[in-house]
Amino acid sequence: MSTPLVLVHGGAGNVPEALREAHAEGCRLAAIAGGKILDAGGSAVDAVTAAVAMLEDNPIYNAGVGCALTSRGRVSLDAAVMDGKTRDAAGLAALDAFKNPILIAREMVTAPEVLLVGAPASEWAEQHGFRLVPEEELTTEATLLQWHRVVEDGESPNFAGGTVGAVARDAEGNLAAATSTGGAMGKKPGRVGDSPLIGAGTYADEVCAVSATGEGESFMRSVFAARVSDAVRFGKEPGEALQVMLERVRDFFNGIGGAILITPDSDPHAFWTTSGMSHGWWTPDDTGKGI
Repeated sequence: MSTPLVLVHGGAGNVPEALREAHAEGCRLAAIAGGKILDAGGSAVDAVTAAVAMLEDNPIYNAGVGCALTSRGRVSLDAAVMDGKTRDAAGLAALDAFKNPILIAREMVTAPEVLLVGAPASEWAEQHGFRLVPEEELTTEATLLQWHRVVEDGESPNFAGGTVGAVARDAEGNLAAATSTGGAMGKKPGRVGDSPLIGAGTYADEVCAVSATGEGESFMRSVFAARVSDAVRFGKEPGEALQVMLERVRDFFNGIGGAILITPDSDPHAFWTTSGMSHGWWTPDDTGKGI
């Protein structure tokens, strides 16, 4: 038997001082939500889904409610889930305004498709009972203010409090990962980041589970999450593998960000190359948070 564990992140970047405690506490509470699933004997894949769904409902993060907008001011969502036990996975990209994209990805895990993009992704969601909501339900005043600064005033996008994700280990030692995001503020319509791409921003197998956050193009080019898993598989210590691969993304692909990782028997690992990354964890005996 393994010690159940949930580890979540709320995005890497420059979180304003006034929001740092809220970002970290939101992660801790999301980890507890996932932990309740494991405490009741549930699976790792259901635990990461519950944790990320709670983060999607929290408007201080860039996923679900409070998500970033495209250059045209529209909602466009990305999410993915991977079950490390079965290696079943599902990603949704450029999805329309659904409140909890991660629930849709979880439903799609056993479908023959691994990735659906744009209108077909939204059609699949509606066909499986998920409700499209008005974009206003996912858009906050803070989101609109940042959109105006980025798109109209030309400020650099700030992905702090952006992509959210979770990794979990159940009592049988099975692993899972999930990631959800609104993407980069002011992104080109149709742009897809690393979060919904299995092996880039999200990955789980019998070796480890990984969820990443940061500048998506660099994580895609480096095939980040799968390379972390390979490094652990071939003998690198999990925390070292995470650090080395994130430094590789920074040094060879000019991208910064962060990630979380667990293995069937390791402590939780988190590392970032930005000024911070909100994260939280749950075990049967402990909860915690950091940024």
